[in-house]
Amino acid sequence: MIKKQTRDELRRRRQARVRKVVHGTADQPRLSIFKSLKHFYAQVIDDDKGMTLASASTLDKDIEAGGAKMERAKLVGEKVAERAVEKGIKNVVFDRSGYKYHGKVAAIAQGARDKGLEF
Repeated sequence: MIKKQTRDELRRRRQARVRKVVHGTADQPRLSIFKSLKHFYAQVIDDDKGMTLASASTLDKDIEAGGAKMERAKLVGEKVAERAVEKGIKNVVFDRSGYKYHGKVAAIAQGARDKGLEF
């Protein structure tokens, strides 16, 4: 009997397939996102060194009281972009981690673009 894969297992397969190609460097780090049921997380990562250069999430104090999930997702994108630009990072590679580019994922990306990140 064939085991039916869960939605998360399918997302992890897509994530692994994309991660083979998408790689962040010091010149153009990777903007990676993660969604849980309650929160959103975004990190700017240099894969060569294995370091997180900037991060933001809905757990941050100024984003926590945001409002609707779409608004908070956009705030996460704006905050991670502000922190990255402060460190001199302008260009990133967007890693959507296997999620569809729709809704909250698109809101995070739009918030990051609005604050100066290019991808």
